[in-house]
Amino acid sequence: MALEIPTPRLLLRLPEPSEADAVLDYFVRNREHLEPWSPVAPDGMYTLHWWEQRLRMNLDEAEAGTSVRTFMYLRGGSNEVLGSCNLSNIMRGPFQACFLGYSIDAAVQGQGLMTEAVRALVQYGFSALNLHRIMANYIPDNTGSGRVLEKAGFHREGLAPEYLQIAGRWQDHVLTAITNRSWRPEAG
Repeated sequence: MALEIPTPRLLLRLPEPSEADAVLDYFVRNREHLEPWSPVAPDGMYTLHWWEQRLRMNLDEAEAGTSVRTFMYLRGGSNEVLGSCNLSNIMRGPFQACFLGYSIDAAVQGQGLMTEAVRALVQYGFSALNLHRIMANYIPDNTGSGRVLEKAGFHREGLAPEYLQIAGRWQDHVLTAITNRSWRPEAG
């Protein structure tokens, strides 16, 4: 499934398994930067084989309509991965919702790229996928993530104690969400 979402500075897209080396390079380069905000890495995550399999799964999940796991690239630039921006656990029926997750290269944080990517993927989720609600949660100490979500229009809904196991321990999370005011019932 070929999917590309352009922004003024970025291209969000689903890479092919043949591009696993660039994705692996992103995670190896940013391992220390991302580990405090991420679940413990599964066995093999820092191998080319693991990423070839994961990228194949990403394409299958996008085709099945259960997730959209994009990676960020500079428009007109190289194939260097600058981050990830994902809609996962897409739920249909009466919920019509999903979760947003993201990460960014330490070398480019603070430039507004993550906010740009989040806004574009939310717009895609609302228009192309006709989702009603997108939820995103962050560790209270991760103020940068909180700012990204606020700038992208997410609203704080509460605090969930010991919500997710991050960096090997259960951590509190601020719960946020954004709703699609233009949601439309499916035809048929």
